[in-house]
Amino acid sequence: MDVEGSSVKGYHPLDKYLRTDRLPHIWCPGCGLGINLGSIMRAIDRRVREGSLKRENIVFVTGIGCSARTSFYVNFDAAHTLHGRAVAFATGAKLAKPGLEMIIIGGDGDIAGIGGNHLIHAAKRNMDLIVVMITNFVYAMTGGQMAPTTPRGLYTTTTPYGNPEPPLNAVKLISSLNPNYVARASVTHPPLIEQFMYRALGMKGFRFIEVLSTCPEIFGRHIGLRDPVTLYNTLRSKVVVKQNPNVEESELDWEKGFVLGEYIMRDNPSYLEILGRR
Repeated sequence: MDVEGSSVKGYHPLDKYLRTDRLPHIWCPGCGLGINLGSIMRAIDRRVREGSLKRENIVFVTGIGCSARTSFYVNFDAAHTLHGRAVAFATGAKLAKPGLEMIIIGGDGDIAGIGGNHLIHAAKRNMDLIVVMITNFVYAMTGGQMAPTTPRGLYTTTTPYGNPEPPLNAVKLISSLNPNYVARASVTHPPLIEQFMYRALGMKGFRFIEVLSTCPEIFGRHIGLRDPVTLYNTLRSKVVVKQNPNVEESELDWEKGFVLGEYIMRDNPSYLEILGRR
């Protein structure tokens, strides 16, 4: 263990995948993003150690938002791009260098809201990308405005009487297109994030993983669950894990809960295969 100032070296087996000179991170206490990052690093570590993935081929791409700060902390090639443009940026990089494994991480506002059109068309093409969308149900970094995924009836700073709109169900939307893999996990179940990411890293085509996450400072505080443990336990009580759930079970409903699992797994020709470049 070697701790000096903000630099931490040799403290954890996954430190080699992190830019420890960037620590401590900026995420709030109780935020689920650290759990997500650790789970993804464990999946990558497994693939690298077994020889099915080369570390030097991995590229992280993020947009704007709390989740997008992930690209600051990973010790891989990474790009922090414009708001909502991570999928488009990664598509261009993949077409230029097909050997890269492009991993996009972003929040629900960045991926499904501002970048929603890029998400749809990448899934339609079965583009060779992995997209991990962190769903905390609000635009957190900008103060807690309603996001595309905000469940109906919940308070946000732009819906003080409760969200009157149905949420955008990204699992159902992406499943209706042409992806090879669609799954939903939660930071309350880190082994599932690792398991789904490990599987996605071994596949081709468009792979989409939604991760339900906790935001006690903004989302939780606004709905009366500011304490991180209380919010974590509340989310945990609302998720159910199923083997190969039906897409019709994927609704985002804060009252009825959320189904976790692998919704789509198939081996359709990827976009690069269609172009003859894989």
